[in-house]
Amino acid sequence: MTIYLDENDVKSLLSMSLALEAVEDAHRAHALGRAVDVPRQRTRLPGSMLHILQGALPERGVIGYKAYTTSRAGMRFQVHLFDAQDGRPLAVIAADYLGMVRTGAAGGIAAKWLAREDASVLGVIGAGWQARSQIEAVCAVRPIRLVKVHARKREKLDAFCGEMAARLSCEVRPVGSAAEAAAGSDVVTTITTSATPVLEGDWLDPGVHVNAAGSNALIRRELDEAAVRKSDLVCVDSRAVAIRECGDLLPLIEKGRIHEGQLVEIGEVVAGLRPGRTDAGQVTLFESHGMAIQDLAVGQRLFAMATERGMGTRLPWE
Repeated sequence: MTIYLDENDVKSLLSMSLALEAVEDAHRAHALGRAVDVPRQRTRLPGSMLHILQGALPERGVIGYKAYTTSRAGMRFQVHLFDAQDGRPLAVIAADYLGMVRTGAAGGIAAKWLAREDASVLGVIGAGWQARSQIEAVCAVRPIRLVKVHARKREKLDAFCGEMAARLSCEVRPVGSAAEAAAGSDVVTTITTSATPVLEGDWLDPGVHVNAAGSNALIRRELDEAAVRKSDLVCVDSRAVAIRECGDLLPLIEKGRIHEGQLVEIGEVVAGLRPGRTDAGQVTLFESHGMAIQDLAVGQRLFAMATERGMGTRLPWE
């Protein structure tokens, strides 16, 4: 039986704890050679674009892809799951909320393995849809007592901070500049669509961990070169993806200031294959771009839960 899970189904099933477990497991499997991930491919037209991420998690029994379209009319996301053994279609899952939560979970896993264990102040640059899960995930893995958020539109920022304060057991405070969000923070998250850097290396204190989650295309940059060069450890979700589309890193790679071999995959840290933070004073950086296996790992768990509970709409596919 093939089922369709709509956004309401996903919201009723998906929690941050589930997403954190799923994403961490997927990255561990990838590092150990037990998962397949194909970097994002894009088909461009003047008015729209199709993006496809595909991969497989054999140990979870699934192969599949996420497809989404972008245009002036908006964005539409779907995850398609197939049985890894015989190719039977299992599920089509609406993936707007799923994608937002799994993106935040990737940042949470990075903070779990790279941020100092006593990290208590989170600085966030950006207050859009994706920022919600970024904050929730870091708060789930570190004892955060204060979240400082900066965004360009003050009215939107105030509303966002009020919403997040009501959801979390810590103070969420709007601040007037990106520099203020970074100052004194143990973890700094950038989650914007900016084409020019919003975080400067001069603002980073020793021991800080940075989650850069918005630079997933060559036209986007969130960190200046000083911020990258100040990082003692540069971690990515996938080297193959990073060298194709990380606007923060590619200028330095092209100049020879960093090279592909220096990039550590977060799964390699999770699996114990390469070290993460080794000193409290290190500056660590995680560049998050998105991988199919993250969506498949979350989607497979939602499919299993929905099947057990009799949820979803049956599709006439075999």
